[in-house]
Amino acid sequence: DYMSAQIGKKAPNLKVSEWVQGNGANLDQHSGNVVLVEVFQVNCPGCFMYGIPEAIEIFNKYKSKGVSVLGVATAFEDFDKNTLKNLKLLVETGKVVGETEKMLSQYGQLDGDKITFKIPYPIAMDSLIKQSDDVTKEQMDSLIKKQIPDFDTQPENYKNEIYDRVKNYFLSKEYSAETFEMYALPGTPSSILIDRKGILRDISFGQNGSLESKIQNLLNE
Repeated sequence: DYMSAQIGKKAPNLKVSEWVQGNGANLDQHSGNVVLVEVFQVNCPGCFMYGIPEAIEIFNKYKSKGVSVLGVATAFEDFDKNTLKNLKLLVETGKVVGETEKMLSQYGQLDGDKITFKIPYPIAMDSLIKQSDDVTKEQMDSLIKKQIPDFDTQPENYKNEIYDRVKNYFLSKEYSAETFEMYALPGTPSSILIDRKGILRDISFGQNGSLESKIQNLLNE
């Protein structure tokens, strides 16, 4: 129902639910610049160890040389952690959660539970679409009864809490992230490169040693 991105074709605008940092200028407002879109998840240690620091380095080095850097936080797993709320927490305070906190902490890269650097470029939350938002009571009951045989005799507030948890479990399997899917990304961190004319030129996944040279090539065109 929306355009999917293809290398060599015009890059479709990012689908975002909210810009949590920066002015929210989408791709079509950066023409004339080379654009790097750094896609990450809040609960993705590799994003904070490689992807984001690399994007910050590019931003600092090339921001006055015709390169725009945009960050998009997505969610294709761990929907309880990769939330708008946790993204805002990260942007406003530097606090990280989940696996990211665990691993950065092991590597001695945190100050308490906070990252020691500020992400300087605009950041958006990917648009998450619920695949289906009607979880039936029957669905929930059948799962709960398997786990908690004496569920019916439990106090009301306990039951409600369990229903909430089970509902979230069902819903968590049913989101699709629009930018992530539109660009057919294999995971996070992923880098999307768009040339001065707005054409999608490159998508790469994981630790990316050649990002800077790719950007230099696009600047030299």
